[in-house]
Amino acid sequence: MPPPRRPMKRILVANRGEIAIRILQSLRELPDPPVTYAVYTSGDSSHVLLGGPTHSISLPSSASYTDVTYLVSLVKDHSIDAVNPGYGFLSESEEFSRRCWEEAGVVVVGPGWDVLRVTGDKVAAKSLARRCGVPTLPALENPTDRAEELSAFVSKIGLPVMIKAVDGGGGRGIRLVGAEGDLEGAFRAAVSESPGKKVFVEKAATKDYRHIEVQIVGDGNGEVRHLWERDCSVQRRFQKIVEIAPSPVRDRKIVGKVIEAAVRMAKEIKYLGLGTWEFLANTIEDQFYFLEINPRIQVEHTITESITSVDLVTVQVLLAQGHSLQDVGLGEIFLPEQPPSLHSLQLRICAESPNDSFALSIGKIGSARLPSGNGIRVDSHLLGGAAVVVGPDFDNLLAKVIVTGTSWEQTVRKARRALQDTHIDGVKTNIALLQAILAHDDLRSGSIDIQWLESKLEGLIEFSNHFTETKQFQGLFESTTSASAASTSSGSLFRKGDAWSITLEENSGQDSPQSSQPYHLSLERVLRNEFPSSFSAEIAYTTPTQTGSTTVPYRLTVNSTSASASAMSSRHRRGDPNNKSHLIVPMAGKLIEVLVLEGDIIQVNDVVAFVKQMKMELEIRSPRAGRVTWALELEGENGEDVAEGVLLAEVEEEEQVKEATPGLKGRL
Repeated sequence: MPPPRRPMKRILVANRGEIAIRILQSLRELPDPPVTYAVYTSGDSSHVLLGGPTHSISLPSSASYTDVTYLVSLVKDHSIDAVNPGYGFLSESEEFSRRCWEEAGVVVVGPGWDVLRVTGDKVAAKSLARRCGVPTLPALENPTDRAEELSAFVSKIGLPVMIKAVDGGGGRGIRLVGAEGDLEGAFRAAVSESPGKKVFVEKAATKDYRHIEVQIVGDGNGEVRHLWERDCSVQRRFQKIVEIAPSPVRDRKIVGKVIEAAVRMAKEIKYLGLGTWEFLANTIEDQFYFLEINPRIQVEHTITESITSVDLVTVQVLLAQGHSLQDVGLGEIFLPEQPPSLHSLQLRICAESPNDSFALSIGKIGSARLPSGNGIRVDSHLLGGAAVVVGPDFDNLLAKVIVTGTSWEQTVRKARRALQDTHIDGVKTNIALLQAILAHDDLRSGSIDIQWLESKLEGLIEFSNHFTETKQFQGLFESTTSASAASTSSGSLFRKGDAWSITLEENSGQDSPQSSQPYHLSLERVLRNEFPSSFSAEIAYTTPTQTGSTTVPYRLTVNSTSASASAMSSRHRRGDPNNKSHLIVPMAGKLIEVLVLEGDIIQVNDVVAFVKQMKMELEIRSPRAGRVTWALELEGENGEDVAEGVLLAEVEEEEQVKEATPGLKGRL
């Protein structure tokens, strides 16, 4: 059943980043604004600074965002009466929704735990679709953790197939299998990413299919409205990169059928609040298939807002409080085949390196210039000059650039200009790749499907290397930073003769007789001044002694690092990039599994280890074949933090074996 609908006076926003800011801002705009609570972790609080909550609560760790027991206790302690979970984390958790109400009398904004039980299980959602007469792809009816059961079903329906974690999401737990030899490995990978450790398999529809999703709004009593569709076909590894509304298809008949199917299913379950129904649609063959339901606000809700002028976040909160569709301005029933006249697209700017298999780029954002102008919207936690550090604990989304125009052609032109005006310093990003995508004729003509980006990726990445900021903007950026750089290099930040009194105290709460005796550090000569990225100087370091003090000259070198303290102090030795026998960890993160042992024979492109960054498990593949003569051994079951460049294995190469380019592949 849906949760009880009632006024909300004290609301916890159980999320972070741009979506937390967006929700907090909408809550502050309500006619009777509630008391708002934001949560944050150490080093990740820009959403608190920019969202303006009434109160903020420090969480023990990043894991607290998904700790149901902890969050239920937290809302009870603070007399909170509602939780808005945003997207990700616990936004689709039936357990969280149910326990918040049963144990704390707290409403979680969403469709309610009964609906979440259906939508959170992809097999149950497909059963709902069939009950409503909506086409689905042939699929295994019951989830399994047995490889032989999956293999037997695949032998009946044939390849290609899609293996999916029954409770996955955001691209996790999904594997496309086109060759029989890849089936077992894909099964293991999908199972490992499933919280319940179960998967199902369905026939894959790929060529000429678009990813079309429908924005649904329901009142919980059977009244449902659609706000048309979004086209999310530009995706990599089942993760969306560019989203478009409405779909740029010329013939909207198939889109109309998709929208009608989504509305039919939503009415069947008396859906409450915001939901997104996802489909595959083939405009050439006039076919479509239901995929899944996302019972929450989507990352890409922004483009629907842009073409309809509907504040979806506000609508979601008001419906959860018992307002009707008429109350929130959605009394009119819209025709599926007649979308608004505006066009909008969203570009996801992420901290990653497309040239390095999209590895997470960890670091501190030094500066960020985000675009503006008519038809340009930016949702980001980088705004306002707040310090932001990209680490392995959270999503790598830095900003969503939303561009809206009166025609598709104008929208693409605006988007290209917006990216030219975007610069983020301190981490690598996918901005240049997005520019290459927007420059491609297929995108401009709307001739894309779900395989388009993967099929064009190599050429797009190569083309993206030619993109830089426009000379006009680059000059503007450099003019503002060159003065800073000049002053830094000339010594205005650190100068010869600068000195500091340093007091080091143990953080134990106990007084120490030495704690009040300061040390003294003075700069004798600045050698390199590029702080905070790097700094080098000759110093004089004076320490107190019983008879006076002792001064010792040192050379001090400071370099920024993305690795944790435990990773930097690791006992593991470093690899030599010039030694062909060395397999090296290519990025900092948590090394969670090493798959090779001394004496193993490996082939080119074999997976040898997994490194975890954020929620992503990245495969490390061997660029060469040979015999493993030494392999790193992990000390704990939960893995170890490692720095980039740690030696993973030594491989004695066999003769007449071709080398491959080292690569990473995400388990996402």
